[in-house]
Amino acid sequence: MSDYIDDVQVESLLLQLHQLRDELSEEVESLQSAAQPVLLDQQAFGRVSRGEALQQQDMAKANLNQCQERIRQIEEALLKIDSEDYGYCDACGNQISLPRLSARPESPLCLSCQSKKEDASPS
Repeated sequence: MSDYIDDVQVESLLLQLHQLRDELSEEVESLQSAAQPVLLDQQAFGRVSRGEALQQQDMAKANLNQCQERIRQIEEALLKIDSEDYGYCDACGNQISLPRLSARPESPLCLSCQSKKEDASPS
């Protein structure tokens, strides 16, 4: 394990990862029903209501995708803990700071590489 993060801190982050995965899994369950196709029954809904329902469905789908991506990252972080590769940036290989891991324990990138990735992404 990295000298940057001691075993006690890794255990704390491990608990945080498990708790976060459980919370996100519950959120995924609730979002899956909200992301179901909207029935366009003109008898039941007016145009504004249908539009609002479609917009809510789109937001639920986006939130669902974000939750599923974070769960995937959590699973990868848990595997890294098992293989003692946790705490290192996937892009540059440098150690990820403890404050960053405390805020986002599933983070695969150090703050510098995450900033570069966001700057390169179209808005």
